[in-house]
Amino acid sequence: MTGRYLAWRLLQVPLAVSGILLVSFLLIHLAPGDPVVALAGEHGDAAYYAEMRAKFGLDRSLAEQLGVFVANVARLDLGVSYVLGRPALDVVLERLPATLLLTGSALVVSTLIGIALGVVAASHAGRGPDVAINLAALTLLATPAFWLAQLALLALALHAGWFPIGGMTDPRSSATGLGAIADVARHLLLPMAVLAAGEVAAIARLTRIGLLDELRQDYVRTARAKGLPESRVLTRHALPLAMLPVLTVIGGRVGHLLSGAVLVEMVFGWPGIGRLLLSSVQARDIPVVLGIFLVVGLSVVFANVMTDLAYVRLDPRIRYR
Repeated sequence: MTGRYLAWRLLQVPLAVSGILLVSFLLIHLAPGDPVVALAGEHGDAAYYAEMRAKFGLDRSLAEQLGVFVANVARLDLGVSYVLGRPALDVVLERLPATLLLTGSALVVSTLIGIALGVVAASHAGRGPDVAINLAALTLLATPAFWLAQLALLALALHAGWFPIGGMTDPRSSATGLGAIADVARHLLLPMAVLAAGEVAAIARLTRIGLLDELRQDYVRTARAKGLPESRVLTRHALPLAMLPVLTVIGGRVGHLLSGAVLVEMVFGWPGIGRLLLSSVQARDIPVVLGIFLVVGLSVVFANVMTDLAYVRLDPRIRYR
């Protein structure tokens, strides 16, 4: 059953990504602003503008441009960056590892810490640890990521000097091997913590709510009546079922993390696709923007497919038909 469901979901992926690209293409081309003027300046002559539009195919109708775009995407060709003069897909893929490192580490750390805090809060419901965790979670949820990033940069990097001010590596360092990994980890820690903060709060609160609900169920009372230790009742019986709604949030938060990475990367100078997206939108570099939307769309769709499959592993009673 799971195999058939996986095959069905994989067949839906091209449709979902096609819809994302179609909407993105239309929104970008219908948005105000001329990419030729953004690239060549506002004081060029008409002949030069016409030459640039012909070079990039912008002199064609929107329907023709869409047809060329669809044909090129089918060949994994997103065109040439207007600004850099290089294949747009290569430009995006160069920046992708940095963003995957930032968002992937933030997702893993926020999931582990959030679930742990949720378990602690549920096991001490109504007492000091529960109140403290809920108060901290609400504070983090109410704090904008951009403001938190600037505060962390000013307080912990500029003032305290505990972390690098920005970038992914130290340009003065010539370290290799473990030294280079340690350098990247040192630059990663602060932006990753800022990006993960809101996710920790959301996952902790959801884990707490799910656990408290499961602990009221009959199967938990039965496990306790058999004399099982409370820690085993909590982690082996109640927690796996409490994770179902948490998985939904984690899968859906992939897109949220990627959007939040745009702001965090700008503040910390992290060389990922977030900074690339902002600069490309400002320059109206359409091929690069569409390439970023393609990568982000595939990431979100893949995360949702993996989330659905994980449901079956956590609760064998679930069967997709």
